[in-house]
Amino acid sequence: MTTYEADAWAALGDRTRRTIFTRLTRRPCAVGELARELPVSRPAVSQHLKVLKDAGLVTDRPDGNRRIYRVNPDGLEALRADLDQFWGSALTGFKQTVERPEEELR
Repeated sequence: MTTYEADAWAALGDRTRRTIFTRLTRRPCAVGELARELPVSRPAVSQHLKVLKDAGLVTDRPDGNRRIYRVNPDGLEALRADLDQFWGSALTGFKQTVERPEEELR
């Protein structure tokens, strides 16, 4: 049996999940609200939310007989940290290139 570790970047690799995540950045929503705005079924939205939740990108809380989903700030911060690491590496490389003597660049 293979174990699957949820990865936030992999979870966002699906267009529908990105759309759901984007909508949740605007405001918390229940599954039914999200499903009304998407061309997929309510059960499909629930499955996408489970993937996002397992990846740490969303949280949920009960509200009567439904669950309200919202963006998990900790998951978003982890994505930001990844991007900052990539951006930092890119800037370091750019700085090294710019500071090389012109003779080395030819």
